[in-house]
Amino acid sequence: MYFKTLTTTLTLIICASAMAQTVAIDTERADRLSEADSSFVGPKSSYILNETPAADTLDTSDPRIKILLRSDKTWDYIKDGDFFTNDDYFKNNWNERSDAYDLDFSLLPDKITLWLVDSTSHFCCPYQTKVYSKFGYRHRRRHQGVDLPYPVGTPVKATFDGKVRINKWVGGYGNLVVIRHANGLETFYGHLSKSLVEEGEWVRAGQTIALGGSTGRSTGPHLHFETRYQGYAFDPEWIIDFEHGILRNGVFTLKKRYLSASSRYVPESIDEEEDVILGDEADKAAEQKKIAEQNAKQYYTVKKGDTLGKIAQKHGTTVSKLCSLNGIKSSSVLQIGKKLRVR
Repeated sequence: MYFKTLTTTLTLIICASAMAQTVAIDTERADRLSEADSSFVGPKSSYILNETPAADTLDTSDPRIKILLRSDKTWDYIKDGDFFTNDDYFKNNWNERSDAYDLDFSLLPDKITLWLVDSTSHFCCPYQTKVYSKFGYRHRRRHQGVDLPYPVGTPVKATFDGKVRINKWVGGYGNLVVIRHANGLETFYGHLSKSLVEEGEWVRAGQTIALGGSTGRSTGPHLHFETRYQGYAFDPEWIIDFEHGILRNGVFTLKKRYLSASSRYVPESIDEEEDVILGDEADKAAEQKKIAEQNAKQYYTVKKGDTLGKIAQKHGTTVSKLCSLNGIKSSSVLQIGKKLRVR
């Protein structure tokens, strides 16, 4: 009776409006959405999927979303794994290489805003503990993730919903599981003693995917955990507070400089914290300068009878400057109607 009543009630809910689309979005749109629902902004520990056994699922008007009915008479919106696993996003650049994209670094945007959790996207901390080996250079080698103390046989859980791309032995990683998520991120889980998932399987945040171990290049039992965006690793501590087991924010702006091995989130001193702040200020200043330069650009449309000399005199500049701005020579023939940059 409960499920019949709940089914009738839930069919009246418009699912699309309850869902923030889980894809990479531009900063302006993210700002608008976060203003519209600030519940996704700030430290997150509550968006962890309830592990109570499922009793049934219901379809919604959105084919991507289902309603999960649990045995404890609670319910939740969840992604339909069958729908997402058949999406091109989970087919393109899909292979068994650790870097499936092989993307030129110069093609990455300066920053991109990502939704980490929403009403259908949940979070589970891989393991609540202090990080004992941080992201960055270690013994003159780049350490692509963080190492968490992890007893052999301890359940390893998926951090976000996603599809398993790699499930095999990979060199220094030992037994490795890689999960691709719908927002552009991938998470890596290394040194596992045993995997409990298959390649191509859709998993949910909080689902046990493996058991901790010490396989591969390892000096003792621990979990090596990585976060990557289109093949490039960044410090997981930018998004996760491992010591308290929470997500730092529901929305994350990934800056290109975070993809550097020297860009770590957690400051170890006042000076280092000041460097982080100054870095953000420098980014902001550079962006404002770029906008100012763009706004300062002025163009002139060539008219009949114009010469470079006349145009230069009219705009208070020189012929050599006009040539430099437009990539032309002083002897170039001007075409009527062509736009020339004069500032």
